Amino acid sequence: MLENIRVVLVNTSHTGNIGSAARAMKTMGLSNLYLVDPVQAPDGKSSAMAAGAGDVLGNATTVTTLEEAVAGCGLVVGTSARSRTHSWPMLDPRQCGEKMIAEVPKYPVALVFGRENNGLTNEELQQCHYHVCIPANPEYSSLNLAMAVQTLCYEVRMAWLAQETIPEEPNDYPLNDDLERFYQHLESSLMGTGFVVKNHPGLVMTKLRRLFNRARPESQELNILRGILSSIDKAVKKD
Repeated sequence: MLENIRVVLVNTSHTGNIGSAARAMKTMGLSNLYLVDPVQAPDGKSSAMAAGAGDVLGNATTVTTLEEAVAGCGLVVGTSARSRTHSWPMLDPRQCGEKMIAEVPKYPVALVFGRENNGLTNEELQQCHYHVCIPANPEYSSLNLAMAVQTLCYEVRMAWLAQETIPEEPNDYPLNDDLERFYQHLESSLMGTGFVVKNHPGLVMTKLRRLFNRARPESQELNILRGILSSIDKAVKKD
């Protein structure tokens, strides 16, 4: 079960942090590390900081984009320490761990961490179903990357140890890839109707992503929405 939980590090700048994150993962029983466009590939410093977690580091998957890292996942949670202009469904660390353990029997899930200096971009956070924020001391809330990984991986492990009391998620949710295809279809259809202007969608698509992430349609519901969009496309072409 735990092997289906991906820890995704985006554009990490310090190689030592990659090794420290691998060590934090292994102490909590996690092993599936993804690196998205790291500034430098893991090196000797990474290995030194990984200590006994060289296997986690050595088996890490390196990809170019976040979309590749979360492909095939049914649940994606992004870490965010900052308030955003547009609110998004939020979890605290404990809820995050419980939700991941509830859903991981159905499909892979991903926990996404951003850059050391400024975290995840708004565009990257929009690819996540939920955001999670560690409620640190507001007077000094600076956590380094490995600390954040350790904290959230600990909550995942605690939820896993208590999984008999956590009911499995009963709903069948679409994978992240299916949602992205839906958003592309939605934007295309709205452009076809003239509701949004090509290359200038403004905040409409951001707000619609937030709406559907909050509603979190099930797979069958998403198919219905895709069918509605297809019927709109046909009607627009006839006109």
